[in-house]
Amino acid sequence: MVSALGIQLGVVGAYLVVALAVGLLAYRLTSRDAEDYYLAGRSIGTVVLLFTTFATLLSAFTFFGGPDLAYRAGPEWILVMGVMDGVLFAILWYVVGYKQWLVGRAHGYVTLGEMLGDRFGSTRLRAVVAGISLFWLFPYVMLQQMGAGEAIVGLTNGIVPYWAGAAGITVFMIAYVVIAGLRGVAWTDTLQGLFMLGVVWLAVGWVATAAGGPTALSNALATNNPEFLALGGGLYSPQFIISSAVTIAFGVAMFPQINQRFFVAKSSAVLKRSFALWPVLVVLLFVPAFILGTWAAGLGISVPEGANVLPVLLNEYTPVWFAALVIAGAMAAMMSSSDSMLLSGSSYFTRDLYRPFVNPDASEAREAWLARIGVALFATLTFVASLFRPGTLVSVGDTAFGGFAQMALPVIVALYWARTTRTGMFAGILGSQAFYLAHVFVPAVEVGSMTLFGATYLTWDYALWGMALSALLTVGVSAMTAAAPEENQSRFTDGLRAD
Repeated sequence: MVSALGIQLGVVGAYLVVALAVGLLAYRLTSRDAEDYYLAGRSIGTVVLLFTTFATLLSAFTFFGGPDLAYRAGPEWILVMGVMDGVLFAILWYVVGYKQWLVGRAHGYVTLGEMLGDRFGSTRLRAVVAGISLFWLFPYVMLQQMGAGEAIVGLTNGIVPYWAGAAGITVFMIAYVVIAGLRGVAWTDTLQGLFMLGVVWLAVGWVATAAGGPTALSNALATNNPEFLALGGGLYSPQFIISSAVTIAFGVAMFPQINQRFFVAKSSAVLKRSFALWPVLVVLLFVPAFILGTWAAGLGISVPEGANVLPVLLNEYTPVWFAALVIAGAMAAMMSSSDSMLLSGSSYFTRDLYRPFVNPDASEAREAWLARIGVALFATLTFVASLFRPGTLVSVGDTAFGGFAQMALPVIVALYWARTTRTGMFAGILGSQAFYLAHVFVPAVEVGSMTLFGATYLTWDYALWGMALSALLTVGVSAMTAAAPEENQSRFTDGLRAD
């Protein structure tokens, strides 16, 4: 008779094999030039673009961190990630993404740094954008490995250790990205996105039925966690909700794996349909995932040290094979984020650092293979870092979101204001990064009645103040400085057409 552990590992392993098979198929259809490897030849249609962006965002932060936060602090996280961020990112998809698609299509850009470096005539700016992006990408890739380790611990009740889960997903995502390129990533993301939507709603129905129905679940929540039935309070102050929603949405727009999606649509109609449908897709997945975390609190689920609430809840109220199926969906979410992050990170390294500064004459074939080596090295380093578990899934993810968010407003200013100068961009990007890094790594200091390097100023998160500083420095310094002769102020305006 097959043991529960055998069933659990078999279901998860079978899913990974299917995903790898899709990658191998895509490899046969992918040309060996860099644009096809990174951007799928700019040929992605509406359904695939929507689901590849969707699945890329549904990382361990959302699929494990979100339910954990709902379990510990209440269901208002649905407002942040499920509603506010769904709408905010759809707006940014248009404000940043549509303009970036027009510019990228006209000039053949592959990365954000390449686009900004060309506009401002500066390889140094290109390197700064790439370097900052890779710096903040590191903890977010690490987050996926942490999530995989916690998922395996929770699913197998600790029989399989944390490090084995983290190592397993690391090996798989290296193999997948090295083989497939973006075309394979996009195809698999579509499969994974549909898979996740299906199983998470099945999980809600199964748990609700096994626990006695929605009324019984509401009564259990009212008895054990009555504060969860009132909006706000505790962690969820208005400032926390707004700060989290803004920094996550703006940070997402600057994620390499998301930002590159703005270049890949085959037409403006594809891009516009995708951002119009985005909020609906987000609500359909985030609401059930976070509800499961909230129900777990009401049901009195006890989560072991180092585990996650979702697999523990499912092990308690659903069959072994179904719990493993849902965790396979969560692993799919982590792989979707990880493979896209590694692929985009490798393009930032090869296109914005290696080619401009080391080997300008590198062939595209050499660049593609260097990217594959970079993927393996980067993923190995993040795996080692994940073993130290520097924080919770939400805290690590939130730090990365905030770091990326510091770049968003300077980029938006550059896209829409022709008077933006190179000096203004350096001031806005580097100034806000210095401010943000100081608050991440420097302990709070009490100076009289004031706290320096604290988590908030006037009750608002320091990440929001850093974003405001980035806009102020970009606009202010640009207004006081002249454009250098090599800057091309018309690069983002001339010759752009929708189709």
